[in-house]
Amino acid sequence: MAKSIVDFTVQKISDLLIEEAVFLYGVRDKVKQLRTELRRMESYLQDADRKQDEDESLRNWISEIREAAYDSDDVIEAYALKGASRRMNMTSSLYSIKRCILIIKRLIEIHQVGSQVDEISSRITSLTRCLETFGIKSERGEASNSLHGRQKALRRSYSHVIEEDIIGVEDDVKILESCLINPVHVCEPVHSPPSTEPEKRVRLTSNSASPNTNQGYKVVAIWGMGGLGKTTLAKKVYHSTKVRHNFESLAWAYISQHCQARDVWEGILLKLTSPCKELREELVTMRDEEVAKMLYEVQVEKKCLVVLDDIWSVGTWNNLSPAFPTGRSLSVVGSKILLTTRNIDVALYMDPTCYLHELRCLDEDDSWELFQKKAFPKHNDYADSRVSTEMEKLGREMVGRCGGLPLAIIVLGGLLASKPTVYEWDTVRQNINSYLRKAKGKEQLLGVPEVLSFSYYELPYQLKPCFLHLAHFPENLEIQTKKLIRIWVAEGIISLVQNEGEGEEALEDVAQRYLTELVERCMIQVVEKSSTGRIRTVQMHNLMRDLCVSKAYQENFLEMINSWNVDETNRTSQARPIGKVRRIALYLDQDVDRFFPKHLKSHHHLRSILCYHEKTAKLSEWSLTKSVFKKCKLLRVLNLEGIQCQMGKLPKEIGHLIHLRFLSLRNTKIDELPTSIGNLKCLQTLDLLTGNSTVQIPNVIGKMEKLRHLYLPESCGNGIETWNLANLKNLQTLVNFPAEKCDVRDLIKLTNLRKLVIDDPNYGEIFKSSDVKFNHLESLFFVSSEDTSILEVFVGCPNLYKLHIEGPIVNFPQPNQISSKLAKLKLQGCGFVVDPMTTLEKLPNLRLLELQLDSFLGKEMVCSNKGFPQLRSLVVSDLSNLEEWKLEKGAMACLRKLEISNCTKLDVVPEGLRFVTSLKDLEIRSMFAAFKIKLEKGGDEHYKVQHVPSLVFHYCDY
Repeated sequence: MAKSIVDFTVQKISDLLIEEAVFLYGVRDKVKQLRTELRRMESYLQDADRKQDEDESLRNWISEIREAAYDSDDVIEAYALKGASRRMNMTSSLYSIKRCILIIKRLIEIHQVGSQVDEISSRITSLTRCLETFGIKSERGEASNSLHGRQKALRRSYSHVIEEDIIGVEDDVKILESCLINPVHVCEPVHSPPSTEPEKRVRLTSNSASPNTNQGYKVVAIWGMGGLGKTTLAKKVYHSTKVRHNFESLAWAYISQHCQARDVWEGILLKLTSPCKELREELVTMRDEEVAKMLYEVQVEKKCLVVLDDIWSVGTWNNLSPAFPTGRSLSVVGSKILLTTRNIDVALYMDPTCYLHELRCLDEDDSWELFQKKAFPKHNDYADSRVSTEMEKLGREMVGRCGGLPLAIIVLGGLLASKPTVYEWDTVRQNINSYLRKAKGKEQLLGVPEVLSFSYYELPYQLKPCFLHLAHFPENLEIQTKKLIRIWVAEGIISLVQNEGEGEEALEDVAQRYLTELVERCMIQVVEKSSTGRIRTVQMHNLMRDLCVSKAYQENFLEMINSWNVDETNRTSQARPIGKVRRIALYLDQDVDRFFPKHLKSHHHLRSILCYHEKTAKLSEWSLTKSVFKKCKLLRVLNLEGIQCQMGKLPKEIGHLIHLRFLSLRNTKIDELPTSIGNLKCLQTLDLLTGNSTVQIPNVIGKMEKLRHLYLPESCGNGIETWNLANLKNLQTLVNFPAEKCDVRDLIKLTNLRKLVIDDPNYGEIFKSSDVKFNHLESLFFVSSEDTSILEVFVGCPNLYKLHIEGPIVNFPQPNQISSKLAKLKLQGCGFVVDPMTTLEKLPNLRLLELQLDSFLGKEMVCSNKGFPQLRSLVVSDLSNLEEWKLEKGAMACLRKLEISNCTKLDVVPEGLRFVTSLKDLEIRSMFAAFKIKLEKGGDEHYKVQHVPSLVFHYCDY
């Protein structure tokens, strides 16, 4: 982590030298020298970061390095802040004597700051020399005797050591057996059925295999977070009678991050062949390429299964791959590879058509069964008298804390097996985090945190601050990824990346890739995806979050102030690291006055304040925030979302935060902003969806030229001034374009827009010119009271993924005139007379469709065979004239959710619905009782929906 912080500081200094050089007058050369010293230190830090767990003294040096980097940023940014304020004062000064006083003060400041920069440079030089005394090298790499390297050796897997107590894997074994033994078309039906909630927790069960092979999948991957039992499952499959009868030879190889390819090859080769003294002697004299070739040829000539357990990286596979046939070579005789990994990229890199089997946490029943086997190992009947009602209550509560992670349940059960009394169990319950950190199960050489921490150690350095930042969020919170990404960008975490994208416009894309990589490495879990497949919300397993909080505390990354219950930082036994805290997460109860701003007044060095609350958080008056705004002038991120008070004007002192990049006032009930908010020239994200439909906003938004994401209320006040937004060239998101204050033609210059929400009858007029193009626009929501030519909109926005239209439409285009990328379409009040389904069903990537409130005025709607090939969700609502809906067999083959609401002239669901076997959820709302009776069990039309697992009726009794 120290490397990440130093990288960030170097990038920040570089940005200041380029963008705000005018504010560094007099100290520019010293700042350049400081940057040089930091860059010199960078080359040592990757090695140092990895070795710090071995030596407490080294860990203390790392803390000092981290603090020196932060101090560098503090000094330079504070000086730049004064320079910006001084410039404003000099401009407004009328008297020469005042100018002279300011110049004298400036010379004094230059001397003071110069001395501070020299002192920090000397500290960094000294610290760099000290690193060399610890054996730290100026190069990338990890010592072979590093602590987590030794820990990995402890968890080495052996194929002959089989765990006896395995719960909840029967179906997984059958699936994997089928994929290893049978052709693709045989093993695919064994997969678990699709989720009944198509946008929730989509399980990765497989990728499409090549249709030309009759040998099934060539590579089968078991993927999941640490502690789920991937190796245990692989052993179960490896020793399966069906699998062993299907292959001529089998080999098990444990792979580590720093494995030696030659050793792995020889080990596998000896297992796949009949090892004899001559072969062993021959291997000693063979070159590496000769060993690789021999292993390669064995797998081509014989039907082999090779298990590669715990493979971490693409680089590791690249080292091993010369000895493994791939593609058609591998399938000549049907040789296969079974691998376990925490990183999905490894499997897809090895074979893009591989079978991905995502291992999930145990459910409540399986968790309890596994726990009983470990907690009561001497009893065959786990429901015996030892398990009293009170012990079961305590046990179930503790098992729930394990979140279905088998390793944690095994460790907990092994711990409690030696504690026979309710008192001892209750003691463990009260301190379960501490016990899970220290305890190990009988079969476990390492504890839960140690196993999970491997994933953290193996993160690329640029991902570590992204992971640690997740410690801000309360337990079990679904994290909105858009907001998360924007905070990462605002904090400067993402600016560490070089040569990715062109300019700052690529920052959100880089952050999205980092987020995806954390998912693929099983550090976070996807909760919900959007219609376009983008990750909408994520969540951390509570034990992974414990690791995250512990590491963030160890790195002094943030402080958590919790008014809900105990302080989160008490979860770690480590002492508070030296140095100042730069980030604070406030977990607030209803009485905000007790914690905000009392805990923040002395934190002059804060960069980030994020507030969270379980219920409504009430502040007595906004004036209490004045001291925070005055003192915390280096803030980059301020999230006040949901904090409310009776007095609804934001204090003018907000204008002191001129370094602020992210400001959220969502749901704060603020109804007026001060003119001083115009000082926030660095703002990238400004969220003013305060919960009030009208907010008085001064005419300063157009001067915030670095804005990237702007959320405005429905009305920006009753002022008569005209706004000019044409200068916001970096704007990517604009929600609620202020039509009452702006000329719609300002939009023409905002060519970087990705999302636009607008209610302006003149919006369609800007597309009259063929030169107007929004090539980056992906999401468009517009409301219009006049007829709009949607064809012109599609021509001007050729890359739309999401479109929401409210209002009348003329000249609905043909399918070839609509973006083929369109995945989500909502239509309301469009007034189509001609059936729109004939056009919409031909859109190749449409996944979500909503036809609402007289968007179609006709009587009959027809969906043809093979129409809507990708549609997952359909809503048909308030179509007052619709009498008949025809759905041909083969239409909507992927539909999972259907809602029919208030279409009172529609007598029955279409006959073809019985052929839509993918349908999992059917909701009927506000329809006549007769419609409901027909569909219920025993009704005349029930046969059409009898295959649907979830059939729900709402308000259908009139």
